[in-house]
Amino acid sequence: MLTGRKYRLDLTPGQDDLAERIGGACRSVWNTGLEQRRIYRRRGGWIGYHDQARQLVEAKGEFEWLAEVPGHCLQQTLIDLDQACAEHGTWKVRWKSKVNNPPSFRFPEGGKIAIERLNRRWARAKLPKLGWVRFRITRPLGGTVKNATVSRDGKHWYISFLVEDGITPPVRHAHPGSGVGIDRGVVKVVTRSDGRFHHQVFARDREVEHAKKLQRDFARTTKGSARRKRAAGRVADLARKVRRRREDFAAKTAHSLAIGFELVVFEALATKNMTAGVEPRPDPERSGAFLLNGAASKSGLNRSILDKGWHRIEVAIRSKARYTGTRVITVSPAYTSQTCNVCTVVDRKSRKSQAVFWCTSCGHTEDADVNAAKNILTAGRAEPAQPRPGVRAGARKPRTRVGRKAPPSNSHRADGARTGRNPLI
Repeated sequence: MLTGRKYRLDLTPGQDDLAERIGGACRSVWNTGLEQRRIYRRRGGWIGYHDQARQLVEAKGEFEWLAEVPGHCLQQTLIDLDQACAEHGTWKVRWKSKVNNPPSFRFPEGGKIAIERLNRRWARAKLPKLGWVRFRITRPLGGTVKNATVSRDGKHWYISFLVEDGITPPVRHAHPGSGVGIDRGVVKVVTRSDGRFHHQVFARDREVEHAKKLQRDFARTTKGSARRKRAAGRVADLARKVRRRREDFAAKTAHSLAIGFELVVFEALATKNMTAGVEPRPDPERSGAFLLNGAASKSGLNRSILDKGWHRIEVAIRSKARYTGTRVITVSPAYTSQTCNVCTVVDRKSRKSQAVFWCTSCGHTEDADVNAAKNILTAGRAEPAQPRPGVRAGARKPRTRVGRKAPPSNSHRADGARTGRNPLI
């Protein structure tokens, strides 16, 4: 089974400069290749990886700064570009900027990478052009190296090995028949159908205030100055600390769910659409003026959603599920927050608040998020048993109360959860 191992590098000053140049060359090849593809598309033509790879070989003979870069890294950049354009389309693939995209490059031939253990804490790997690079070996590789990716995060460089660990997925889960529904929210990050919560505050109040101060200091600097670069580094360091807490929380939550349940059911939430900005509303009576559209409140809600890392949690569980035999599925979020899990009656008035669900039909009272998680699990268990052609699994419309129309779909339950602006997102 393929897995990743990431370690922190200890590069010499010369290796650091060369790594920066390699990353810059790969970024230039990506942008040039993308622009070339768009030019061909505008003219009604098409160019693929093989043609661009041949042109790259010719360019290396003309430009010295391309010749000093490992050829496999540049070829891999074109391969990644080709895959991105095939999956998303040429016009939706983004440019790579020097500011927003830290240098990163990949050595695709893992068989040519030699790795030696130096002592208990350190090891070294031999990479083309870079030579022997030391890295802090915090855990064993545990398998055969397939490729290696070198990237910079802040001030430090890291190397990530793609490893074939030789582990095969288990035939059956350790707890066959067990299942759990997961409701993701902004008040509690993860709510389980068995009534348990997984929650963590990633940015404390004083850190939020400190981040605002750092951003004010950054805004007062001059573009291109050394002071601005130092201010940006301080902002990024604090944001990186919060991001790592979020990653650690996702990994721990994924481990707990994967080893405990054979079936994990999520809502199919379109986080990108849910966190989109509000379109402006022009004032018909005043030219150039706009009406209030709730953009400030929506901005706070968007930041609260992004702060919780909903997608990261799902990705982490899918990765961990490979080793435990856990089955991870998604179901439609329609009516999960308005349906009673006891009598299955849908009524939006049953959702008394963000935290309380009181069924207007049978009187069942429960935590609103736990009730929603139970509905998610019910829809997930019914998916293989009741397939409906042409309809997304789990999107079956529950019966409604007599004389009352079914409310519109409400895929997000964040009533009263609008928080202040968080500069750490």
